[in-house]
Amino acid sequence: MTDDELYPIGDAARRSGLSVSAVRFYADTGLVTPTALSEAGHRLYDIHAIARLELVRTLRELDADLDEIRRLIDGGTTLHDLLTTHLRVVERQERTLRARRAVLTALIRQGGTAAQAGLMHRLVSMTDEERERIIDDFWNDVGANLDVPEGFVDRLRTMRPVLPADPTAAQLEAWIDLADLVSDPAFRDAVRAYLRDAYAAPETRPLATAPFQEFIHVSGVPLMEELLAACRAGESPRSPRAQRAVTRFMEAATALSGTPLTAEVRDRMADGYRQIPDIVRRMAEEDASSGSLVYDDTHGRYVSLVARINGVAIEEGHDSVPYAWIAEAMRAEEPPSP
Repeated sequence: MTDDELYPIGDAARRSGLSVSAVRFYADTGLVTPTALSEAGHRLYDIHAIARLELVRTLRELDADLDEIRRLIDGGTTLHDLLTTHLRVVERQERTLRARRAVLTALIRQGGTAAQAGLMHRLVSMTDEERERIIDDFWNDVGANLDVPEGFVDRLRTMRPVLPADPTAAQLEAWIDLADLVSDPAFRDAVRAYLRDAYAAPETRPLATAPFQEFIHVSGVPLMEELLAACRAGESPRSPRAQRAVTRFMEAATALSGTPLTAEVRDRMADGYRQIPDIVRRMAEEDASSGSLVYDDTHGRYVSLVARINGVAIEEGHDSVPYAWIAEAMRAEEPPSP
């Protein structure tokens, strides 16, 4: 193929990947005119015209309309601008398809009705303000007349779903599940009852106060992570690194109640950590046998769905926490033998 060689319409169609009728149509509309005519009046195309035909075919496959392609060929726009515009169109179509997939998946899983299909479509099409309003309504209802320390519910409501501008299908499905749950009066009652049972009792009420919550979720997190890092590195719980980390953690924890970190307090905290796995297991067994409200079915369900929507990792479960190692690190130094 040379620059000055001319090809009949059949060859031009084959080389450009178009049908003969399409090549003829683009010539008749003036989009890609033939380079010359044979003595018999047949259309002939050089390699530059064939390259333009290939470009037209590619852009049409990307759903560019003829006017846009004409502006590009005539120099009224650039290929970059045209492709950028169509990339945005494709991205919008992709988001729409993901939303439809999420709705269909949720409907299939739940065996939904036509009315539910309309509701789910509305849920994934909501604005940020509408989503915020649903979550605010949920926490306003849950927190109404709930006998827990002041500010506790306000802290809980700070964990909110933030659906990204380009959510995955899994995030949309999680949002549908969450919106359905928080709008359910029975779920609201269950969360309220769980929080009341878990934090209104005298022995657990201090855990819901602002200082304890701030330590559990903010200031204490890097201290515990420092301690866990020593464990993951294979350090002995009695190593200098582990002891420095556990001492910082315990000093910050006991400061909440103004308790000095004595050897007796260290041993008491160590014993408490050592017993946690058995306590959690017994509580799970009691909950299962009594049918009482549990974290995973109430507030924990809310937290899990928010984490999926926000694309963050869910906190480790009790089974993955090295309680025995932490308890050994917390244990007070034994006095030297006489």
